[in-house]
Amino acid sequence: MTAGALVAGAPLVRMETRPGRPVPSAWVQRSDAQARQDVPRGQKWVASWRASPHGPYPSGNPSAQPALESVFVTPSEGASDQTFRLIIKPDLWGSMVRIRFTNTFGTRPLTVDGAFVGLQTSGGNIAAGTNRPLTFDGGHARVVVPAGTATYTDPVVLPFAGSADLTRLDGRKLTVSFHVVDTTGPMTWHAKALTTSYVTPPAGGSHGGDESDAAFANTTTSWYFVDAVDVIAPEATTVVACFGDSITDGTGSTLNGDDRWPDVLSQRLHRAYGSRVAVVNAGIGGNRVIGPAAYTSDAPFAGGPSALARLERDVLGIPGLSTVIWLEGINDISNGATAAAIIDGFKEGVKRLRARGIRVIGATILPALGAAGPGGTAAADAQRQEVNAFIRSSGVFDGVADFDAVIRDAKTGELRAAFQPGSTIGGPGDHLHPNRAGYQAMGNSIDLSLLISSSPSSRLSLSHLPCFQRSGLSPFFSRALAAAACSA
Repeated sequence: MTAGALVAGAPLVRMETRPGRPVPSAWVQRSDAQARQDVPRGQKWVASWRASPHGPYPSGNPSAQPALESVFVTPSEGASDQTFRLIIKPDLWGSMVRIRFTNTFGTRPLTVDGAFVGLQTSGGNIAAGTNRPLTFDGGHARVVVPAGTATYTDPVVLPFAGSADLTRLDGRKLTVSFHVVDTTGPMTWHAKALTTSYVTPPAGGSHGGDESDAAFANTTTSWYFVDAVDVIAPEATTVVACFGDSITDGTGSTLNGDDRWPDVLSQRLHRAYGSRVAVVNAGIGGNRVIGPAAYTSDAPFAGGPSALARLERDVLGIPGLSTVIWLEGINDISNGATAAAIIDGFKEGVKRLRARGIRVIGATILPALGAAGPGGTAAADAQRQEVNAFIRSSGVFDGVADFDAVIRDAKTGELRAAFQPGSTIGGPGDHLHPNRAGYQAMGNSIDLSLLISSSPSSRLSLSHLPCFQRSGLSPFFSRALAAAACSA
């Protein structure tokens, strides 16, 4: 696997940037120092947003992507003297943030300057006075990110997020603007953002400090070179990661609508537990549990490295992580993997997550009968049902989110008709990805007590406990929040 050395509050794991080329030791030392950034007493860094990188542009599965041939002339050259303005929706707001720039799948050093973070108003415009400069390595305005690695910015204070009442920022989004110097080479990206971001033309220069979006003539529905936003939050804060493929990434949901199933789950958790929980999305369109067997930037696969190959980088490195919901397997089945092989992959992944004290919720695989290709056949559905039986009854997982039962039409075995028409650009749907209504049904079906409980490794039923205990609320929660949890 071609992957960089990433740090997010967890020990660094040695990984190779290209076959036979290890991460430079100097980079490892710098990343370790970043992971130990001082935080106030009783606080910690927690993940507020994630976008799992899966390869070099244009390898991937974007949705509703504008034509970009005039924006990025060739994939091998990437961007050239251009400014990106990414639109990012934090799941948890805080007055101090840090942002991670990634060159995981790059082949040459990435030089970034003119970086800023602000509060979006509309389009690529920024609320007056909110655009804050980002620095690196103790105050430098420019950073060079070696190929195959990633780096955090210095922590930055956001005065507009300093209010005790952060509910006024619910639904608002950040702008992360940055200028790439010279030519980037292959661009590390997350294709399926389902969010409109902005970029200047080639040789457009540095415009990160502009509050207006006038210089940003081009739009994209993908994220580039940025894969993480963390915030300082109380020690009791917990993070739930949604891990999976395009159904977690949101294929078929509303463009700029933030109505993927993890988004729906996030809304419920915040209504129940306020700002003491964050939900992040670690989905990649086309991802598989166990394939491909090998991944390099020179021979990329649209679905990115397998779930097992990217587990350390995309999940175990998430600061504040306590629970993972894992929905995956239909792409493995579509590409000929047996139920037994997928089950073995799940067992390995759960073992690795448990070794770090992470609670793992298994999500049943959605039906794909009628979908184009081998995944839509009766034989494939039999494999799917075998994997689902394992997820439901093996006891390997700490709990089950039975999405299949919610989404499947009992008479036809397919997605329910109401969940099929696409919400992104219309159309009848593909018999594989739910629409907005389907994702709402999925997000609303999850038992919140599976996610927020006192013991990550416990499989005991909590149904006999009072609601306050069953929801696992810490002493930091008020009785009002406990009451909200019981009614969620």
